[in-house]
Amino acid sequence: MSTALISPLYGLYKEAWHLQTSDVSVIYVVYMAGALCGLLFLGRLSDRIGFHKVMQISLGLILVGTLLSMLAWNTTSLNAARLIVGLASSLMTTGASVGLRLLLSRHNTRKASMLTTVLIALGFGLGPLVGGVIGQWVTNPLVMAYVPTLVLGSLGIYALRRISIPDHVSAITASSQPLAGDWKQWLPKLTWPQSSDSMAFILTVISAFLAFSVFSLYASMAPLFLEKMIDWQGPFISGAAIAVILLISAGVQLLVVRLPTRWSGFVGFKAFALCSALLLVNLELGSMLLLAAGILVTAIGHGMCLLAGMNMVNRIAESHNHSGLLATYLVVGYCGSMIPILGVGWIADYWGMQMAVSLYCYGVIAIGVIAAFCFFRHPRMLGE
Repeated sequence: MSTALISPLYGLYKEAWHLQTSDVSVIYVVYMAGALCGLLFLGRLSDRIGFHKVMQISLGLILVGTLLSMLAWNTTSLNAARLIVGLASSLMTTGASVGLRLLLSRHNTRKASMLTTVLIALGFGLGPLVGGVIGQWVTNPLVMAYVPTLVLGSLGIYALRRISIPDHVSAITASSQPLAGDWKQWLPKLTWPQSSDSMAFILTVISAFLAFSVFSLYASMAPLFLEKMIDWQGPFISGAAIAVILLISAGVQLLVVRLPTRWSGFVGFKAFALCSALLLVNLELGSMLLLAAGILVTAIGHGMCLLAGMNMVNRIAESHNHSGLLATYLVVGYCGSMIPILGVGWIADYWGMQMAVSLYCYGVIAIGVIAAFCFFRHPRMLGE
């Protein structure tokens, strides 16, 4: 929630601090840099010192970053805050995911996967919704928007200090790899599974890449859709637009949690191909109804692919490399939210937006159709 809370507030910062569009872009990029650094340099930390300690460190950093965001007086201070929040979000995602998997044991990996992806989607969805409500109707929103995160973060730290970890989980945590003095362990490194699982993991990270990428494109278009539908502008609209996709995604995951993994991945990939085809058609028609249908199909694909992807990460991972594999999965996802969108912008500068979006959609359709078939037929996806 803390990572996405600022999304609907960018316009208010731009107006209050007289920022340029490039300044706002830098704020977003700095957050992404913090998140990626956390995954690349510290992604395996939960496998080394235990998820409980990592979660405590993460919540402490979230409180520091949120408090600095609240007190920020210029872009430099806000960028520093966003860097800290990005780093903390990576630690929390890997630490809490490992914790859920250990607490629920291997016999309940499907439940652990569902809880992980649903809570991530809910958090990312509630963040802009809460930020949008406060930005629209509460006085001094650039300060008050951060109060919910400070309250929840403080409660989280209090809870983590009071709970006791079950003995069977403590034993696994105690056997984690110790932090050696070798400086090479801090070099950026992505974990990869054993060779027999390589193709299954490639398909798994492709699901993350498409989920983050297609969501980013439609989330940028959803505010325009809502503004035309209800003829209203402001932080709430931009926040609600992002929240709509993610909250539907979370709902879809709850509904299909018992669906076999290969079917979740197959439907998710096909949904991304379909929403891209709808967008291609809509480039000519300009229909709000088609855009709404595309947003709905995107949310379905997002939920299905993330659920299937997390199921496969938990299925492939072993006790010594779970947080490392999850970090690799998320790094590819973050790249999906940045690289294709940057490519669309670069192509649009030379050949126009319609050409850029068309090429993007054709690419997603091709990848989605091929990946759906491969995911469904791969033997590693058959075991439940």
